[in-house]
Amino acid sequence: NAAEIDRAVQLAQQYPDIIKIIAVGNEAMVKWATSYYVQPAVILKWVNHLQNLKKKGELSKDLWITSSDNFASWGGGEDVYHTAELNQLIKAVDYISMHTYPMHDTHYNPVFWGNSPEENTFSKGQKVEKSIERSLAYAIDQYDRVYEYMKSIGVDKPIHIGETGWATYSSGLYGNNGSKATDEYKSGLYYQSIREWTRKNKIACFYFEAFDEQWKDAANPQGSENHFGLFTINGKVKYGLWDLVDENVFEGLTRNGYPISKTYDGNKSQLMKAVQLPPVKSNFKGYE
Repeated sequence: NAAEIDRAVQLAQQYPDIIKIIAVGNEAMVKWATSYYVQPAVILKWVNHLQNLKKKGELSKDLWITSSDNFASWGGGEDVYHTAELNQLIKAVDYISMHTYPMHDTHYNPVFWGNSPEENTFSKGQKVEKSIERSLAYAIDQYDRVYEYMKSIGVDKPIHIGETGWATYSSGLYGNNGSKATDEYKSGLYYQSIREWTRKNKIACFYFEAFDEQWKDAANPQGSENHFGLFTINGKVKYGLWDLVDENVFEGLTRNGYPISKTYDGNKSQLMKAVQLPPVKSNFKGYE
């Protein structure tokens, strides 16, 4: 940890015009991270160290210090997270960087996922849109829960989305044999809706991610971790950004020697053939 922090400090000193944030830890304090769980007190120690360097003038006063973690770790989860160390950490960081992934909870906590019988008359696209509307509401609820906890301990500072995203393919829990959450249409709708909400509410959002990264789950090429990109690895633009191709935003650019072009050759009808509908819930109560 000390070596990592020292290197981060060196880079922030060398490139103050580039490095604007140091985040101590990434999804380290969430309870399900059993193999690499870190107590909030450890994160707090290093956050305080960096804040002291700012006070001494060894780091820019404009450099923001935070930790990037799951919404539950920031007080939005169960009472077991609500500790004195977490409260001190919330007071120590310059802003809260919380992660929210409704896509994962289409399997782990699918209270919002699926279509009601009343929606059976809807078109395929409309059914998917309703499910994504509920997914966005689920993410907003997680944000609100962090905000409410923060305010309950007498703190008022910015909360931003440190990570969110939606994979376009999965052979496992989120694919056609699982929750049927992953395809370009659902991913595109989620991207557009979360961007619209964060812009409207002036919330910074680091969206995961620009390009598919095959190294994320190299042993399982069809795993969801490899397919979170808004672009394919060779620069095909997925549905969520098709409008930017129409606006010539990528004109003259290439990726790995390939021109920037739309997946499915821009044919939405072909894309929709790959879309699987979420399950119908006979006693669906929705998500409020």
